[in-house]
Amino acid sequence: MSQMLKSSGAMAGATLASRMFGLVREIVYARFMGVGWVTDAFMFAFTIPNLFRRLLGEGALTAAFIPIFKEKEKIHGEVAMWRAANAVISGLVVAAAVIIALVLAGISIALAAHPFAAKTELMLRLLRVMFPYMLLVCLAAAFMGMLNARGHFFIPAMGATTLNVVMIASVLWLAPRLGLQFPREERLPHQIFALAVGVLAAGVAQAAFQLPSLWGEGFRYRWVSPWGDETVRRVVTKMVPGAIGVAAFQINVLLVQFLAFWVGTGILSSFTYAVRLMEFPQGMFGISLATYLLPTLSGLAAEKKYPAFRATLRHGLGTLIFLNWIAAVLLVVLAVPIVRLLFEHGKFTALATEQAAFALMCLAPGLVAYSSVNIMARAFYALGDVQTPMKVSVVCLVLNFLLAALLIVPLQQGGLGLANTATSAGNVALLLFALRKKLARLEMEPLRRTLLPLALAGVSAGWVAWLGWRYWDRHLGHGTLALKIGAVFAPAILAGAVYGTLALAFKVPAAREMADLFLARTRRSG
Repeated sequence: MSQMLKSSGAMAGATLASRMFGLVREIVYARFMGVGWVTDAFMFAFTIPNLFRRLLGEGALTAAFIPIFKEKEKIHGEVAMWRAANAVISGLVVAAAVIIALVLAGISIALAAHPFAAKTELMLRLLRVMFPYMLLVCLAAAFMGMLNARGHFFIPAMGATTLNVVMIASVLWLAPRLGLQFPREERLPHQIFALAVGVLAAGVAQAAFQLPSLWGEGFRYRWVSPWGDETVRRVVTKMVPGAIGVAAFQINVLLVQFLAFWVGTGILSSFTYAVRLMEFPQGMFGISLATYLLPTLSGLAAEKKYPAFRATLRHGLGTLIFLNWIAAVLLVVLAVPIVRLLFEHGKFTALATEQAAFALMCLAPGLVAYSSVNIMARAFYALGDVQTPMKVSVVCLVLNFLLAALLIVPLQQGGLGLANTATSAGNVALLLFALRKKLARLEMEPLRRTLLPLALAGVSAGWVAWLGWRYWDRHLGHGTLALKIGAVFAPAILAGAVYGTLALAFKVPAAREMADLFLARTRRSG
């Protein structure tokens, strides 16, 4: 039983809690604001500062900082390690503060100087409230990176749970207290600012949640001038191109959301709900494995243990494909009952369910590919190469935007999903090609032998899920909450059993490893 599976599994447990609360947050959001121009304005405004969480908290900052942080610990000792951390934090605070000040000033000048359409004006006003979240997420990302490098994975992953709890509270507690002077049907554009305030409060909570564990490790913040600091220079050099390399999907989302925001009403909202659903399995497995693999691969690369490097990378990809393939299949086949169960309440109508489900069916096939991008990019970072993922991502970003622009008019939110699916597949293919050239060989033959069996297992499971859902819907319907739950979980459990059984019958290593882990924990609990 591998250490990778146990460590990433513990982190996946914390991430599961976070993603569950994140799902509850999206359910509360959907019930509160549904799909429409106000929702479009909030979601696009939130996308911009939230992009920094994707780039930093789940990507470039930790990818650049952890190898340097570990190097300082091993070569120069803990005093130099903590000084390097303080220099990076000081640099983050200064840089983020300058960017925030410039952006807020620019938005204020634009609002004062030019009359915008209602949707655009609301988006800019919401962005002005939420953009300082950038600084908070920078600090949270730095704290999480330091804890990961010190061997803590559970607590940093749980930090996102506090973020989601605060954001949920902003909808349930603060929003009903705003806009009471307006008629009920006119309150939403005013109440939506409660969600923006909740974003800021959530950023504070997430950063503060990491501090007790850091203090226990010996960290104490001291101002260290970032100007001329060698560690800051190295982190920035690696982080800037890495932000593009490791987060191609998130940048794609920003670009296509910008396009959708201007093309029509509701396209952005329905596509964003689909993205959130796909992020649930991706965050549980893709991010958890990638976070574990970065320090592990960095250590193997530093010691020039390239056979072990290849084996670890292959193992990580094999586990990821096994877990996320069945998730992708179920998201495609059960898109309608999943969206109906989670979101079809309050202002989220049956028409909104159809729109979001269509987006999910087009987006979910890319789940395995875009999860793999995170792992592949970290392999390059562990080898000290940030340029190759950046170049690959630039090509894919251009391709994605062109495909989205081509498909958004005829297919609307479905076109955005198809564009991201195609782009993610191209991204993985190019990264694999480049990594093979860099390492001379990848030794992926054992992994390739599992792809056809997994494909057959996934297709069989998908067919079982579809038949189960259609049978349930035809004979039992979805008129109550219990029936909606059954329409999702009964076919999904049956399909999952088929998938696992076939994978074990085909002797897929990841399936055997997961089964062994489950049996071992069952024996211990017994």
